[in-house]
Amino acid sequence: MIDTHAHIYSDKFKEDIDNVLESAFDNGLKHILMPNIDHTSIDRMLELEEKYPQQCLSMMGLHPCHVGKDFEKELYLVEEWLNKRKFIGVGEMGLDLYWDKTFKEQQIEAFKIQADLAKKHHLPLVIHARDAMPETLDLLEELSDDALFGVLHCFTGSLEDANRLFDINFKIGIGGVATFKNGGLDKVIPHVDLKHIVLETDSPYLAPKPYRGKRNEPAYTSFVCDKVADFKGISGTEVEEITDKNAYDLFDIENYLKK
Repeated sequence: MIDTHAHIYSDKFKEDIDNVLESAFDNGLKHILMPNIDHTSIDRMLELEEKYPQQCLSMMGLHPCHVGKDFEKELYLVEEWLNKRKFIGVGEMGLDLYWDKTFKEQQIEAFKIQADLAKKHHLPLVIHARDAMPETLDLLEELSDDALFGVLHCFTGSLEDANRLFDINFKIGIGGVATFKNGGLDKVIPHVDLKHIVLETDSPYLAPKPYRGKRNEPAYTSFVCDKVADFKGISGTEVEEITDKNAYDLFDIENYLKK
């Protein structure tokens, strides 16, 4: 399996990251894709990729919760890094209107700039949308063209939301919320073709059952895989094979590993 979204450089893994990764790889995880947050996460992220060059793969972007008055300075750094070396995607970026709407307009501007960077570098856009699904979908449809593609990570929207994403060449990232009793994905996943899905954990957040409330880890991708298999009425092996192919195609992983 492939964990397409995990913050394994987080301080929550500071004491035991090597053990966490060994556990994940021992459990059959092939790759872990690491979304960037802002300038403070870059060094730790790239250090992990240097230590595990075939398994831990880096993105470059600015998280919406870290968009503030100085967001343009942050985006100059993002652009500088994208021009300097290869990355697996542009992200984590998007809109977050849950915590604070103070910088909503700046978040929208940062969204547009990063979408343009993704197009320029022929990379998938990795989107965060919290309490902002309508705004995110409207913005994506406005920016949509043949060069824009990607994934809306930690998808928790409706089937209608999912279909709008599929229509503009985006996939949905399914994580631990799929295992939650009232997560709502029981109304979506059974009706979605697996070709539109990639698996993720969003570690250290949103751990699946039976670890809900505890620190999430990439190894728990298997619980997400099994739940998707339950929803679809097929084997976990089939879900693994299809979602792996989706991730390889979306992120062009084989080409990235030749860097």
